[in-house]
Amino acid sequence: MKRRKPGARKQAALRLRRRRMLRRILAWTGAVAFAAAFLVLIPLGLAREPAAICIDDPATFPEAGVEGWSGEQLENAATIVTTASALGFGRDGQILGVMTAMGESSLRNIDYGDWETRGFTNPDGTRTTSIGLFQQQEWWGTVEARMDPATSATLFFERLGRLPDWQQLPPSHAIHRVQVNTDRDYYARFQEDAATIVDTLAGACVAGRA
Repeated sequence: MKRRKPGARKQAALRLRRRRMLRRILAWTGAVAFAAAFLVLIPLGLAREPAAICIDDPATFPEAGVEGWSGEQLENAATIVTTASALGFGRDGQILGVMTAMGESSLRNIDYGDWETRGFTNPDGTRTTSIGLFQQQEWWGTVEARMDPATSATLFFERLGRLPDWQQLPPSHAIHRVQVNTDRDYYARFQEDAATIVDTLAGACVAGRA
């Protein structure tokens, strides 16, 4: 048998050490890359976490809006929801209130109504006097009451509460009985958006938030 020269054995040992060192370097590099990626992804994940929405703080409402409703509209919706809750109305009643204001004023507290925009008159031929979020006429209350979002919402819910079994009626039909509009199905188109807004505003607000 031919004996391997000492130089060859040293070279083989050197190559083996190099391979082991290379494996260690690759393993160490992979560990460092994984740790770096982990440290970067954690803050990114936290940054994407949605901010809390507090119904009593418009500054927390989504700037992009909810289903196309934003700014003043969401603030008025929040007033309707909180007023309904204070009067003992749950989610179903809150949705009806928001639906109504969507259909009547697009959730804007306007100081004009159907007479000014479409020339509508009452059945007796007199000019309509509807104003505010709920487009309530003068027999609902004073101008100040009808133009105050919380008070006008209270007037709506008080009348809704006097409607027997309103919960068993289709939502738009229940609103029609309160608002006495011409089309009892008119408000149905707003039900899905109103439900989304109510559910969005009903989310828990982080306790102790500054």
